[in-house]
Amino acid sequence: METEALQAALLELEARGWDSLCDGTSANFYGQLMTDDAVMVLANGAVLDRNAVVEALSQSPAWRTYDIEDARLVRTGGDSAALVYRGTAYGDASDPAFVGAMSSVYVHVGGAWRLALYQQTSIPSDGT
Repeated sequence: METEALQAALLELEARGWDSLCDGTSANFYGQLMTDDAVMVLANGAVLDRNAVVEALSQSPAWRTYDIEDARLVRTGGDSAALVYRGTAYGDASDPAFVGAMSSVYVHVGGAWRLALYQQTSIPSDGT
């Protein structure tokens, strides 16, 4: 797959994931998207396997909206690639936005892209 097409496809998956985080369907979405041995490494230091992610998302409040900026594709092999971007998630209007550097590593399995590793690093509000 050409680089631009691959980046567009993975950005579409990321957007679908964020949409699911906003509309309350994220537990189901990530339960299907993640590989059996996938993990998420969160900004708070938690490392969650697929089952823990599904459980946590089933109890998490929805985000109001989000932004994806400065996306970059990193090819990691013939059947894998990483998408790195700055993500901003907005919850309740009174809460500060969560801003982070996000990395999602995808593998192509059975004709579909599946999430193998997701990592987020919080970016302080003052940009440092």
